[in-house]
Amino acid sequence: MRDWAKARRERTHHLIELGGLVQKAGLVDLTDDDRATLFGAFLDIAGQLREGRNIASGDLKTRWRRAGLHAFDADREQD
Repeated sequence: MRDWAKARRERTHHLIELGGLVQKAGLVDLTDDDRATLFGAFLDIAGQLREGRNIASGDLKTRWRRAGLHAFDADREQD
């Protein structure tokens, strides 16, 4: 397989996984599949991390990471 095709396949797989996380978090249902709302929320999150509003961006990432790892662990326990 050519390098560009392999890179494209890997990028596609990565994007599909990210979309799965949006679905798994329930954001699709909570926003009635409104992509503008989802995009706006992601822009807000990115702004929080860039600007460090209220809470230091490192603290936000740590809190979000812990919550994500906890949810992944809970999913594994259910399976």
